[in-house]
Amino acid sequence: MKTTTKGFTVIELVFIIVIVATASVIFFVQKNTIEVAARDETRKTAINAMYYGLEEVYYEENKSYPRTIDSKIIRSVDPELFTDPFNVPIGDAESNYRYEATNCTDDDCKSYTLRASLENEDDYIKKNRTR
Repeated sequence: MKTTTKGFTVIELVFIIVIVATASVIFFVQKNTIEVAARDETRKTAINAMYYGLEEVYYEENKSYPRTIDSKIIRSVDPELFTDPFNVPIGDAESNYRYEATNCTDDDCKSYTLRASLENEDDYIKKNRTR
């Protein structure tokens, strides 16, 4: 008489568990890498929007740069871009974004530096155009 066994052996089960565990680790590492890259791209996009708002709109109207920036000063930029990916607004000490005005007389400045602290690269920096 023939007997048949149903089910998996212990070796087969261990092999499947190792494969699933390895795939899970790879997935979570890649997921984190993709999320970091996405946050860095968001930071670069925000800095570029602020830069072009300063250069193309604010400077053209005022012939100088502001001492500080926010959504009320540069109205051409989406207000959400003035907060970093962790919802900290520009100007706060913990923000990933910094605006540093230089050569200022009262609230009129001749130059500035915009900076975003990135997670995967060096800081992303934009400076005023040379005029």
